[in-house]
Formats: sequence, structure tokens, C-alpha cells
Amino acid sequence: MAEHLLLVEQEADWKPAFPRLPVVSARDYLAGGELAQRKDLRVINLCRGYRYLSVGYYCSLLAEARGHKVIPSVRTIQELSSREIYSLETEELDALAQRLLRRRKAGALTPTAYELTICFGHCDVPSLEPLARQIFETFRCPILKVEFRLQGTWRIGAIKALPLTAVLEEGEASFFSAMEGYLTRRWHRPRARLAYRYDLAMLYDPAEELPPSDKKALALFVRAGKALGVNVELIQRKDYSKLAEYDALFIRETTRIGHHTFRFAKKADSEGMVVIDDPESILRCTNKVYLAELLAAHKVPRPKTLVLRRENLMDAATQIGYPVVLKIPEGSFSRGVFKAADRAELTRIAGRLFRESDLILAQEYLYTPFDWRVGVLGRKPFYCCKYLMSGDHWQIVKHESDGRHTEGGFETLSIAEAPPAVVRMALKAADLIGDGLYGVDLKETPDGPVVIEVNDNPSMEAGVEDLVLGEELYRRLIGEFVERLDRRRAGKK
Repeated sequence: MAEHLLLVEQEADWKPAFPRLPVVSARDYLAGGELAQRKDLRVINLCRGYRYLSVGYYCSLLAEARGHKVIPSVRTIQELSSREIYSLETEELDALAQRLLRRRKAGALTPTAYELTICFGHCDVPSLEPLARQIFETFRCPILKVEFRLQGTWRIGAIKALPLTAVLEEGEASFFSAMEGYLTRRWHRPRARLAYRYDLAMLYDPAEELPPSDKKALALFVRAGKALGVNVELIQRKDYSKLAEYDALFIRETTRIGHHTFRFAKKADSEGMVVIDDPESILRCTNKVYLAELLAAHKVPRPKTLVLRRENLMDAATQIGYPVVLKIPEGSFSRGVFKAADRAELTRIAGRLFRESDLILAQEYLYTPFDWRVGVLGRKPFYCCKYLMSGDHWQIVKHESDGRHTEGGFETLSIAEAPPAVVRMALKAADLIGDGLYGVDLKETPDGPVVIEVNDNPSMEAGVEDLVLGEELYRRLIGEFVERLDRRRAGKK
């Protein structure tokens, strides 16, 4: 069973009146010995500082090298070392700070600044608890001092990691209460979990309108995990700070750059976890401009495609012709995809899209009754579907102006039943992205199959993509995680 361990820089830092907990000095921990051989430790680093190459820094660094799960991680230490670095992560936090701080009575705030001490995601101001929790989820460090500054709106001005020795006597009770809650909530596992080989976090959004996997499919992933000795837990955006407690991450929420899904992928990757899909795959797939250039550079057949700026908009008409399909760089489930039948529509649609992006994509219109989708996992074909166009529409999903949508039908086939040329082309396109999980969309033309796009977060819904493989589809996916985790455990890539 995994145990937690608290590190202090000097034994005297843990006062005699403090609770009796497993505490060791940084010197003893750095010395190695039996502690270094343990693989089931969860370490809380309470050293006096974390500056680069300090004792506190080395404690976190060696904890990670030994396979111990530690807070703060080296990545967190690095992020907190410079405002230029941590400010990249504070945009959403600034918005929440503004909402919560502006509600407080003016007398409770200085004119231009306010400080908050956060211990394991908790603070002494009840109305600011949601903010404290989110800051801790973003920068997982035992004690943080956050300075907010009023410059038109309330924003985070500075974040600093504090040592245990900075906790005043009157704040000790709150500190230990927060720490006890953290240890109990995150690290004490139910007895039944002891039989599991690995812990897999599956990120999803219960409110997402068109999720990659429906609730039944999510439950089937969990069941497949149990059969393979993997504890699959559903997590949400609010569980960011919990991520490092797992061995792997499976993203079942629509991914975007500049979105928490991408932040989850980066965090998991930096923690050495197995993650599908990895941040590199998300970067390559979610931006259609990048993907178009990648396919062109490797001579993968695709519809005639142009990257448009405002200055060369009319190239879409002269080089492709009408009707022409216009796409924003990031979009999913047929969102952000439009068809222009003439110059007036081209100008109107492009004008709207250019307000969102400096570059947009123009693509040759190729109507077919259905699109092929070949699922690829670990560079091997996984499943195959035909997605039929929505009724009286040219896309598989028709989005209405009132927010509703309708979808076309589908037909699921075995890989053996799919045209070999379609499967080969899908594998060629997916190989350019990586070795993760991809859904390659293709159309058949008289000249052979062409690739429309590669999706890093393809649909796997109960009763659709699993119609041929059944529960084997879910077991294969979880099995891929097990194989990768086993290789890492054995020291292989």
C-alpha cells in the first residue's frame, strides 16, 4: 500500500507539538538507503525553500528519479520560479479572481492589493475557497502565498511557495487540518484497489454536448480496466492537482489548444505518465492548417487545399472553384466548417472566420454519401466505420443556428471488410502524427482515397464504433496502456 512521507529540512522544523506523522529530514532522504528503494512513496516536500539546486529542489528532483510521487514537482518548482513562466497558466485564474474579489466589501481589501495564503488548496476566507482550490490545482505546492493586484481588474500579481517555517502559530491548526484532508482525500486508497496493477485517469466532461465517448462507453472502459488489472477512474477538469497520482491518462473530452485538455496532456507527459493522446498529437491534429501542410509535405492524397489570408482570399475561387469548403483551424464534429457557393458567400463566411483566426483553410468540395473513419491505435488499424451524411446535408453532423444538431447514420465494418487502399492510406496519414489513438477521415474518389483530416480524439461510442468488436474494443484500448506501462516499468521505451 502506498504511504506518504513528509520531508523537512531540519528536524527541529517539525515541532514537538505537531501531529505524529511519518516525517524524515531532507538529509536522510537524500542519503538514499532503504527510502530510495521504495517505489510506493508519496512525498510532501516541506523544505525551507525550492530555489534551483537547493536542498528542497534536490528532494523533489530525486523523488521523481526514484519513482516517488512528490509535491511540489520539479515542474511546479520551475513554473513558480518566474512570473514569466507561471503567468502563462493564470488567465483562467485571473477571471475567477476578478469575479470573487470584486464581490468582497471594499473595507476588506486594500486599494490595490490583497494577499491570500493557501494550504493544500484551502484558505481562511470561505468565499475565496474556489479560487484557492483552483490555484492549488494549477500549482500543486503545499503552501502558497498569492498576491492579487487591482489594475482595472483583479489579477494575480505574484505567486510564491512558502516553507513550513512560515506558518505562524495561529495558523498551524488550519494548516494541519488542510493537510489531513489532502492526505485522506488523495492518497488513502480503498482496500479493493490494492489488487490493481495500474491507475488510469480518464478525463471527461459530463456536460459536453458531443463527447468522444458516451456514458455507456465510459462504463465499458472502466469494466475493461478491471478485467486487465487497471483501476480506471473518471476525472474532470477540477481534478488537475490529482493527476500525478495516476500512472496514465486517457482523454475522453474534446481536445483544443489553449484549453485545459491540452494542459492535462502536457502535465501528464511531464510527469512521465503514459498519455493518450499526447500533447504532440494534439498539437498536430487540432490545427487543420498544420495538418494540411504536413499531409502535403509527405504527399498524402487529399482534396485540393489552400491556406488563406485576407490578402489572398480570392485564390480560393481561382485555384479551387465553387463550391468551396472553408474551415477554421480548430474545429471538431463538423463545427467551424462551411460551404461557399459563390463569391458573395465566400466573402461573407471568410470575413466571419478571419475574426477568429488570421489563417483559414479552403478545400475542394468533394461530396460523397459517406466518409470513411479508420481508427488507428499504436500504428495498427483498430476499427472502421462509414459515417453517412446527415439528411439533405453535405456533412455527417448538421449544426442548426439554435444550437441543435442532427447526425447521419453509420455502418461499422471489420478491418478485413474495409477497402485495403482506404486502410493503407489511413495508416500512412496516422504515422505522420505518432503512435497514439487517431481517427482518420477519408473519402473515396475515382483516383483513390483522399484524407480529409486526422483526429487525435476520435469517437468511441457504445453501439457505434464497437458494433464489430464489442467489448474487445475497450479491452484492446486499455491493453495498449498496459503494454506501454509494462515497457516503462521494464525500463524500455
